[in-house]
Parts: sequence; structure tokens; C-alpha cells
Amino acid sequence: MSRWLARQSGFIFAAFIALFVAGAYALTYLPVNLFPTISFPRISIAIEAGDRPADQMIAQVSRPAEEALRAIPGVRNIRSQTSRGSAEISVMFDWGSDMTVAVLQAESELARLTPNMPPGFTFAVRRMDPTIFPVLGYSITSEASSLVELKNFAVYQLRPLIAAIDGVAEVSVLGGRETEYQVLVDPARLASLGLSMSDVQSALAADNIVAAAGRFEDRSRLFLTLVDDRLKSINEVGSVVLKSGSGTIVDLDDVATVQIGLAQEWTRVTADGKNAVLVNIRQAPDANSLALTDAVKTVLENERSRFPPGVSITPYYDQSDLVRSASKSVRDAIVIGTLLAGIVLFVFLRSIRFVLIVAIVLPSVLAVSGLLLSVLGMSLNIMTLGGMAAGVGLIVDDVVVMLEHITRKLFESAEPALDAAAEMARPLIGSSLATIIIFTPLAFLSGVTGGFFKALAVTMASALSISMIFGLSVVPLMAKRFSKAADADRAEQSNGWLRKLAQNYQRLMKVLLGRAPLVAVIIVGVAIVGGVVAAKRVATGFMPQMDEGGFVLDYVAPAGLSLTETDRLLQQLETIIRATPEVASYSRRTGVQLGGGLTEANEGDMFIRLKRPPRRSIETIMSDVRANIAAQVPGLEVETIQLMGDIIGDLTAVPQPIEVKLYSTDPGALSSAADLVLSTLESVKGVVEVKKSDRVAGDAVVVTLDRAHLALENLDPSLVATQLQQLIGGAVSGSIQSGERTINIRLWTPEAMRDRVSAVKSLMIRATDGHLLPLKRVATVEVVSGQVQL
Repeated sequence: MSRWLARQSGFIFAAFIALFVAGAYALTYLPVNLFPTISFPRISIAIEAGDRPADQMIAQVSRPAEEALRAIPGVRNIRSQTSRGSAEISVMFDWGSDMTVAVLQAESELARLTPNMPPGFTFAVRRMDPTIFPVLGYSITSEASSLVELKNFAVYQLRPLIAAIDGVAEVSVLGGRETEYQVLVDPARLASLGLSMSDVQSALAADNIVAAAGRFEDRSRLFLTLVDDRLKSINEVGSVVLKSGSGTIVDLDDVATVQIGLAQEWTRVTADGKNAVLVNIRQAPDANSLALTDAVKTVLENERSRFPPGVSITPYYDQSDLVRSASKSVRDAIVIGTLLAGIVLFVFLRSIRFVLIVAIVLPSVLAVSGLLLSVLGMSLNIMTLGGMAAGVGLIVDDVVVMLEHITRKLFESAEPALDAAAEMARPLIGSSLATIIIFTPLAFLSGVTGGFFKALAVTMASALSISMIFGLSVVPLMAKRFSKAADADRAEQSNGWLRKLAQNYQRLMKVLLGRAPLVAVIIVGVAIVGGVVAAKRVATGFMPQMDEGGFVLDYVAPAGLSLTETDRLLQQLETIIRATPEVASYSRRTGVQLGGGLTEANEGDMFIRLKRPPRRSIETIMSDVRANIAAQVPGLEVETIQLMGDIIGDLTAVPQPIEVKLYSTDPGALSSAADLVLSTLESVKGVVEVKKSDRVAGDAVVVTLDRAHLALENLDPSLVATQLQQLIGGAVSGSIQSGERTINIRLWTPEAMRDRVSAVKSLMIRATDGHLLPLKRVATVEVVSGQVQL
């Protein structure tokens, strides 16, 4: 081997330099993300189907959808959560399934079902992977602009600007309000003219059209004929003709008030105590989160002069902070490892030249490891960066062992460096392979564990393999060129204390080996007992405990609470958050969550960003926040978790570390058993939060029609249902284009006619013969407690 190294020294140095340059270049362009690129075998389907009760949704929507999805090859299990008018279905596949194909198959199966589903059925299929969560989030607030103006700014100015940046997959906007043209009809006035709400709806649709009437040629020109009767302003809406004849015209202004109002909104968003609009930015799977974040910040800074005056755009979440922290840790590990190795080498070998060899080889090994990651299509993330940081010590060990042996050979051989390499080849290869083999099984693990630790195993194995090769080739050649006999003399002269230490060690070992059986029993016994005791005391978990600089607070207000009252309750919670000295900023979502999913109007989450250290630990802060909320905001259930744990939980559909499933065909027995299990788990030491998954969707007003009375009044159920939809919920009956926006026209009734249960009972229903009657004449109207999500 020594002869081969001597002959190929020029080639080895050239290859070493080329690999280092290529590795440094690869590291520069390697994607940098929070998590490894993992294809989670799960898709999530969000379904909307009006406002049907949960039990009806189960029978008509959720169960047929589950049966259709189960026919997809590779499906392992299906879980669903159904509430009023909404359902969320989670489909788990076998690990290794092609999830792009799975998404297409799911969309195909649901599209096939659509004709047989209830009116209003819509669905959205999402592939669950780490990039579905925002990499960057901004809050938009203003003292001068309304929420309508803020949302328009976010949707029509900010979103296109950010979406054009390379690496951005999606820009979503949460919060704000939208305007609409509201046609508030007087049902009594309408009936006196022999008209119905359906007549108004038809008139609005007929008077708001644009259609092609054909093409023709004239004088060598081709013309397209357009019939344009689009409504262009609120005045034109009021001028829509409803009835004409006998010299009179009845237009919309005669029976309704036409006004600009705010569309109904069942979500609320705030940032640092102010009503806000949130802009969430998702990255493409192969994008570089650091480069994307920097690009977004640069674009916003360059365009800031064009933004409306008084508008504040503040980052409330920045995933790149975590990634930069991990990168800094690796950099620190390299610097500290190099310094410590240099100190050790200098203390024992008294050679600056050997210190320089370590300083050259260590970053070179990591650079070439980056080249391998690039070839394998991987990225720099918390797992690969952690692998590099963990590998620094092993790399240094390989180099130090080789250099120490070369120093010994300086007195014994004409070619000490090459001879030392030949002698150390077998033990170095053996020790390196033994370590590599330990990490190899991690690359073949399945499930969530395998998805994360494969990146760690590949990085560690790559770094150790390269370290072994460089230790057997580059290090000896460098030592041959730079080492001198004087290095050995200095090492020998300065290590008198080391020789004394070795002599004392030999005397101790002679004593211990003389009583080998007894010593072995004592050592093994202490190791076993100590290991068992330590194992019981060491905490366990999937992710290591770390301070991520922020956390998610999930909350649930009492069931059935209105959005306004929930918001009032949450303002007390925000007061607690603002009073916490470590909090830098926060954002709050009500009726919607950071990771999506089925969310009622009385629940949501907050992301709380903390100040940089020094400060209290994040676990202490979360514990204090929970305790203060429990004491000051009774009735509000909260749960705190750091963001990475929350993301992994959402990806796997199991946000809790431990989940207990109960099954029963009797909902009452299931609820009682769940209460018993909950009380039992709360008494377990170490348990901080226990929550039941059954959530009440809120109260409902149920209108039960009397068929006999309907027949006497010349009514049918579908006619009553249609009129109630128009009177209570309103009906979108067209739109008006305003620049690049479209504004809906909503046919409705004045709020005073539908804002109380007693008012609903008195709503006037129009029979087919034109006469009016109150709803309570043909139906019973009662309030029922909310249904549990199924």
C-alpha cells in the first residue's frame, strides 16, 4: 500500500482538491430545509356539503367517500372526522407508495361520486408532506385601512408579487373581509306585487349576462358579436326590472334596499392584539428555504414604497430561523472540533504542521459529504446537519490516530508516513466499518422514524466513509510532505508526564487483572444497575428536546359559542400572552388552523414567537401560560406544543404523543368510557394534557315541517326549504366585475328578520298561490344542542 501511495501521490492530491472544490460548490447550491424530503404515505381530503347535520353527513357523504377511497390500491387505513356540513378524511397508504399517483386516484374516485352526492358537495385533496406548512408567514395590520382594504392588498398586490418568486409553491391569505352588494328584500312588499324571492333571483340572473351571438365577415374583417348586459354599478342593480305591464314598471329599488355590505365571515384573525390579515408562504418540495426566505424579504423591501401608507407587514413566523440555527450549530461544531483537535495534537505531538493537517482535512470531509448528498438528491436539514455535527468527532478521531502513529514511525522507518498508513489500514478500516454498520440499519427503517433517520444515517455513513479514505490516503501524504524528524523529537521530549501516566496505568491494570473475575462482576453489576436506574429516569420522545424559539397554542372555547363571543374570550387570552415578558409577537386564528383541518368557529390556534435568549426555557414559558389561562380564562381548553412536534403530528394525523382509541356502536357508552379513560390518564405521572377527540359542533335551530299543514297551505317541503335558504342565509345571485375583482350580489332579508329564533319563527313564507304565512304555522322551530363530531 505504501508503494501505491507513493506512486499515486500526485493523482490523490489532485482528486482531493477537485473533490473539495466540487463539494464546496455543491454545499452552496444544496437545498436547505427544516425537514428531510419525506414522502409521507398520507393524503387528507377536506369535504364540504352545505350545513347538513353530522349524522346525515356520515350517511350521505363520509361513508360513501370512504368506501370509494378504500378501493385505491395500497390503502392501509382510513380515518374520518365529520361535523355539520364538513368532513375531513385521512387516508394512510403503505410506506413507499407513489403518493402523486395516490392523489390522482383519490381525486378520480371522488369525482366519480360527485353526481350522486348532495348539492353543494366539494372536495380538496392534499398530499401531506412537510412543504404543506408555511415556511414564512407575515401579518398585515393597519390603523388607517379597513380589513377589506387589507385583504384586497394581500390578495391582489402582495400575493402575485410573492408567488412570482422562484421556489414559492403557494401563497395563501387568511382573515380580512370581503364586500358584496346586498339586496335586502321586503317580503311583504314583494308579495303585495305578486312576486317571490325566486322571481328576484331570476331577474338578477337574466339582467346580468354577457354572451357571444356569433361571427360574421364584413369588408375582409372578421367580427365577433357580443351581447353585453352586465351590471356595472350598485345603481344598475337597483334598476333591474322585476315586473312590467299596464304602463307600470317595478324595479328592484321598489321592493328592496340595495347596499354595499360585508360578506359573512366565520373566521377571525389577529396579530399582536390587532385585527389582521395573514399571508402564509409555502415552498416547493425542491426549493431552498433559506434562499426563498431571503428572496421574499428582498422583494418586500424593494416594493415597500408602493404599498399603501400606514400598512405594517411583520413576519410572525420564519422557519429559516430554525434552519439557520442548525447550520450555525454545524459551523460551531466544525470550528470547536478543529480547535480542540488542534490543541490535543499540539499538547501531545507539539507540531503546528499536524494541527494544519486537521484544519484542512476536517472541512474537506464535510464538503465531500455535501457532494454525496447532492448526488443522492438530498438537502441540508436538521437531520443531515445533525449527522455532520455528530460526525465531526469521529472524523477528528481518524485523523488524530493516524497522525499519532505516523509520529511514532518517524524514528523507525525511512518512509514513516506511508509505512504508518500501511500498518493502520486494517484497524482503521475495521473501526470505521464497525461504526458505519451501526448506522446502516437506520437507512432501512420504515415509517416516520425511517423517514427522518434515513437522512441522518446516510450523512453519517458518507462522512465516515470519506474520513476513512482520506485518513488512509490524504493524511499520510500530507504528513510525508510536512512532517520532519524534529517533530518526533519534540513529541518525545515533551511527553515525560505522559510516560509517567502510562506507567501508573500499567501498575493499576496489573492489580485489576490479578482479580479479574471479581472486577468483572463488579463492573458488569454496576453497569446493569446503573443502566436500569438511568433508563427509568431518562425522558423519551421522537424529537429531542430543543428550544425552537416559539410554540403553537391550540384552544377550544365552549361548544356553540358564537364567533363574536369566542373572540371576546380570546382577547382575555391575548392579554395573558402580551403580559408574558418573553413573547416577541404572536398571531391568532379562530375558525381556521395553521395546518388546516376541520375547525369550528369556537376553536383555532395561535403561534407565539419568543424573544431570543437569554430568557426562561420554552417548557417553563409554556407551562406558565397554560397555568395562567386555566386560572384567568375558565372554560377555555388549551394545548401547547412546539412547532416541529405539531407539524409531525399533523403530517401523521396523530398530533398527540399517545393516542387511545375506543370503539363502540353506542355513542352514549363510548362517551362514558372516554370520560373514565380520561380521568384515569390524568392521574398518570408525567401526563400534562389529556383531551377527548369528541367535540360538539354547536347548537342548531331545527325546523320540523308539518306535512298536513303544508298541504292545507298549498306548500311543499322543497319550496319552504328554498325560501328559508334565501331568507336566512341569503343567495348569491350573480356578481359585478370591478377591475380585476368580482363582487357578489347577495339576495337577502334585513338582519332584524333573521337575527333571533323568534324572528325565524315569524319569517313569512309565500305559497304557490301567492299568499303569505308565518313559518310557525306550518312548522315547529326549536333549538337543539350541538352534535358531536363523528
